[in-house]
Amino acid sequence: MFPLKEKDRTVVQALLSAGCCPRCVLRFCCVGIQTTYRLSCKELFTELHKFLNDDKCESEAVENNQPPCKKIRLQDSKKNDTDSDQNEAPKVPLSEGVLPDGGFRTCTLCLGVLQDLCEKDFVKKVCGKVDSAGYHFHSLVFSVSLPPQLLVREHATWLLVKQEVGQGSFPTKDDILQLKEVYKWITHPLLSEELGVPVDGKSLFEVSVVFAHPETDGDCHFLATVCRDCFRPTKNKQSVFTRMAVVKALEKIKDDEFRQQFPYPLEPSKGSCIVEEIQCTHNSVYVAGRYNKFSRTLPQTPWIIDGERKMESSVEELIGEPLKKMFKVDNLNFSSSGREDVDVRALGNGRPFAIELLNPHRTSFLQQEIKELQQKINNSTDKIRVRDLQLVTREAIGHMKEGEEEKTKSYSALIWTENAIGRNDIDFLQDLKDLKLDQKTPLRVLHRRPLAVRTRTIHSMKVEYVDQHHFRLYLKTQAGTYIKEFVHGDFGRTRPNLGTLMNMTTDILELDVESVDVDWPPKLDE
Repeated sequence: MFPLKEKDRTVVQALLSAGCCPRCVLRFCCVGIQTTYRLSCKELFTELHKFLNDDKCESEAVENNQPPCKKIRLQDSKKNDTDSDQNEAPKVPLSEGVLPDGGFRTCTLCLGVLQDLCEKDFVKKVCGKVDSAGYHFHSLVFSVSLPPQLLVREHATWLLVKQEVGQGSFPTKDDILQLKEVYKWITHPLLSEELGVPVDGKSLFEVSVVFAHPETDGDCHFLATVCRDCFRPTKNKQSVFTRMAVVKALEKIKDDEFRQQFPYPLEPSKGSCIVEEIQCTHNSVYVAGRYNKFSRTLPQTPWIIDGERKMESSVEELIGEPLKKMFKVDNLNFSSSGREDVDVRALGNGRPFAIELLNPHRTSFLQQEIKELQQKINNSTDKIRVRDLQLVTREAIGHMKEGEEEKTKSYSALIWTENAIGRNDIDFLQDLKDLKLDQKTPLRVLHRRPLAVRTRTIHSMKVEYVDQHHFRLYLKTQAGTYIKEFVHGDFGRTRPNLGTLMNMTTDILELDVESVDVDWPPKLDE
C-alpha cells in the first residue's frame, strides 16, 4: 500500500479520471519515496485502484472526524441535484486508462515521459547510443530536456484539482514533485546498472536526452497573446517558447484567465513524446607546456586569409594535431602568453601555451603517456620543440594570463643602421634604464586591434657590435612592447625609438624571443 491518506483520495480520483498516469498521480500527492516510482506502471495502476476502492479509507475518515471524499465529475463542473450520493466514494473500474491490447493510454500530463520513456527498454536504447559514441568515462551526469507545454498542462491540472479539493487542503504548486526529479529517480539506477558507472551530478561526462511532442506544440501559444512581454524573439533560439519564458508567463497569468484560454479536460494524446536527440558530451580537457619555434617562416596559428592558406603549417597545428588524435577530439582552442610574428623565433625556455581540447572522447592519461606524446611531437619536426607538456585545470590557465603586462620578456635583435657606426656609437644604449615608450597601435596590426596609445617600458639594453652597419641589441622589456616598432619607429608612431635615439635611420633584420618570464606551467623533470 502506498503512503496515501484519506485526503489524497479525491486527488487520485480526479487525476486518474483526467487520464494521468500513476506516477503523475503520486507526484501530485507529494509521495517522496523514490522506490515507489520504480514499480511498473501496471503495479502502480493496480495499487491506486485498490486504494480508491478500499472501504478502510472511509472508516478511517469517520474515526478521524473527517468528511468523506466527494465524487469528482470532470466533464461538467456544475453540480446538480440529480447527482448520485455525493458522499459516496466512487468505485473506479480497473480498465480505466487501459487500452484493449493491455497497454496504457498516453498520460495527458507527462505525455508519456513517466511511462515507457523512463523504463528499462528505453534506458537500454539510451545506453546503446552512449556505447556507440566511444567515450571513456568513469561516471556520468544525466540531463533531460522536456517540451515546455508540459508546464502548461501541469498548471492546468493543478488548477483543476485545487478547485475540486479546495485551496486550503491542497498543497501548493511548489510542493508537487517535479517531473524531472521523478524521472531521474527512476532512470538513474537503470543507467548505472546498464553502463556500470555511477550517475554523479559533478561528473564531467554528460548524457542528455531531448524530448519533444509536436502534436501539442500549440499548447503554449495562447500565453504569447496574454503575456507578450514574456516572449521576446532572440537570435539564438529557434522558438520563443523556452522553459523560462513559459514559467514567467504562468506566474503572471491569473487563474481565471488561464481557465478561459486553456481548455480542460485535456484531449487524450495520440502518442508519447518523441526523442529529438540523445547527445553525449565531455567537458573540455586542458593541456599546457612551453614551445620553442626555430623557423622564421612558421606562424603561431594557421595563417588563412580569404579562405586561402598562406603558410603550410603553424605552431598550433604541429602541437595540436597529435593531441587531437590522442584525446580523440575534433576541435581545440590554442592560447599562449603573447605571440611572436611569423618571422620571429622563440628560443630559451620557450613560450608558455595552453590548449583546450573540446569534447574529448578519452581523458585519462598517465604522465608517462603525455611525456611520450611530447617526444613524438618533437621527433616529427625540426621547426618547434615542446617541453613541460602536462594536463592542467581550467583555473590554472589563469596564471598564464594574469598580470601579463607586468611580466618581462627578453629579446635579441639584429639591427641595421643607415650611417656607418663604430663601437663607441652604440655603447650609450646600455646606460638607458627603464626607458618609457609611447606606442600607437602599429600599422601592421591596426586591422585587428583598436587604435590606442600604450605606454611600455624597456628596462635595459645591451649591445654587441657586428660591423659598420650592423649590431646586435639585447633588450629586456615589459610584456606587450612592440620591438620592431621601437627599432624602426613605425613612421613616428613609437616615440622615442631607436632611430631618434641614434639620430639616424635604423631597421630590424632579425628578431628572437630569448625568454618569457612567466613562471608557468610548472617545470617537469626531463
